[in-house]
Amino acid sequence: MKAVRAGSVEIGGEALVVIAGPCLAESRGLCEDVAGAAKEICGALDFPYVFKASFDKANRTSIGSARGGGIESGLEMLNHIRTRFGVPTTTDIHLPDQAAQAAQAVDLLQIPAFLCRQSDILHAAAATGLPVNVKKGQFLAPQDAQNIVRKLEEFGAKGVMLTERGTTFGYNALVVDMAGLEIMRGQGVPVCFDATHSAQRPGSQGESTGGSRAQIPALARAAVAVGIDALFLEVHPDPASALSDSATQWPLARLGELLESIHEIRTALGPPSP
Repeated sequence: MKAVRAGSVEIGGEALVVIAGPCLAESRGLCEDVAGAAKEICGALDFPYVFKASFDKANRTSIGSARGGGIESGLEMLNHIRTRFGVPTTTDIHLPDQAAQAAQAVDLLQIPAFLCRQSDILHAAAATGLPVNVKKGQFLAPQDAQNIVRKLEEFGAKGVMLTERGTTFGYNALVVDMAGLEIMRGQGVPVCFDATHSAQRPGSQGESTGGSRAQIPALARAAVAVGIDALFLEVHPDPASALSDSATQWPLARLGELLESIHEIRTALGPPSP
């Protein structure tokens, strides 16, 4: 296993890493609230923590959906969180020319699922010298992710990890192949499970994506039991008012209870085999 280092946090070691934050960096205050609470909860459970938020949501269902304040203000918020709370940060990029700029404010670059095979954006991300986390496309089989890993290694990436976020199952539905987590880990890179996006129902609300928040704990517990290196959660103090992914962001007030159940499973089973 080729562990990935995002700032001070090792992903792919013995500890389960939690990557969490609001879907969209809506405001500095929101990011501070989530980062502060998540850091405290994760610290109490011995989970290394990485803060995540997007500066732009370029793949929204509708032209009328909120995208965020843009790269300048979004990255300023991410850098502020990294400095104030002393935690690594991560964000997603949507264009190759965003990679170098984003790399100045974060410790891990994320490639969206829809762009996972785009060679130019993978190359640009690898060239920053930061580790790269690629969300496996909803259209790919787990074994096909090996081609993503090979591309990034060829481009000289300093670290590679893969994230499972569900596979398209008919219209407006996703299913998670839990066995696929082991298949992807078998490619020698750390694997993250995105529990909140895996509970989505893409486009099911006409001009927005729906989902079933109630499924998130079961999916997360199952993935941890199979064996993962990181758990990804989008978290918001008031999901109903969130500007993005309101149906599947996990309530901040319930983050502790969710992670406590995850901690029990991880403690009982231990980390997955290297």
